[in-house]
Amino acid sequence: MPKVVSTSVNADGGPHFDILSNAGFEIEPVDRSIDLFVEDNLVGQMQGVSAISAGSEPYTRRVVESLPDLRVISRSGVGFDAVDLAACDEAGVVVAVTPGVNHHAVAEHTIALLMGVARGFPELHTRVKEARWSRRPYPRVMGSTLGIVGLGRIGRAVATRAVGLGMKILAFEPFPDMEFVESCQVELVDDLDALIPRCDFLSLHLPNMAETRHVINAERLAAMKQGSVLINTARGPLVDEAALAEALQRGPMRAAGLDVFEVEPLPEDSPLLGLENVLFSGHVAGLDNESHQGTFEMVADTIIKLHAGEWPADRIVNMKDVTDWAW
Repeated sequence: MPKVVSTSVNADGGPHFDILSNAGFEIEPVDRSIDLFVEDNLVGQMQGVSAISAGSEPYTRRVVESLPDLRVISRSGVGFDAVDLAACDEAGVVVAVTPGVNHHAVAEHTIALLMGVARGFPELHTRVKEARWSRRPYPRVMGSTLGIVGLGRIGRAVATRAVGLGMKILAFEPFPDMEFVESCQVELVDDLDALIPRCDFLSLHLPNMAETRHVINAERLAAMKQGSVLINTARGPLVDEAALAEALQRGPMRAAGLDVFEVEPLPEDSPLLGLENVLFSGHVAGLDNESHQGTFEMVADTIIKLHAGEWPADRIVNMKDVTDWAW
């Protein structure tokens, strides 16, 4: 029977395993004591595997070419920047994601980070624990301006919640859903450099690709409004972290809420870790109970459909010109 391995965090059991087992797949355990972000470890664990329920580990050309039995990488989430799509195309490996499952979770987490840094939670938390009480006012969120960079599913879900908080919404989005824009009274700004100086809060919701790497760089950080806040629940490489640390220490920025980082886990020597005005979480924005279950059920469903000869095109991100793929 085809072997499936789950490398995703917190996915060693659950209904998706039952779904795959009941469909005739053999679930292969993975050794969680080793670092699967190391190529040799990943290759060693995946030998003989036909399908992977994948997380954010790197499926580089070397990894893909070292796994001759691999047919499917079914990712939990919508990002696929850790996968070499060209190598997968050449090897006949289908790469799939789980669209439309976790956007509400990410949006809620985004607002949680926004509210936390707006009211100074990182600093206040540290000071209370160290018996250094600090009582001072912070700017009110209601009536402030939120700039959303990327108005896809997640960006729209953030906007809906922010409207409920009484925020004014600006957005940079090349292909906007105009019905949504009008219904939520979003002001579209077609130039990112024109949007940034107008925002009290800036929230990033772009994919990670060559064109978006360090889209928030030193120049754009310097252009942010005095006392502004950056929220990133999208992808770490969107932000130049060294420049961000500088802007948080010297201005103009007041704080940041970060769920994702250029290198994950965040290195111990990161200059961000020494700052009291940063609220951290560890790439968990999309992980609420409901989205966690829904995501992995879709991962399993994709593997089953592909094995049965179906082609769930809305989930597949590579092999665009292939018409004769078969398992």
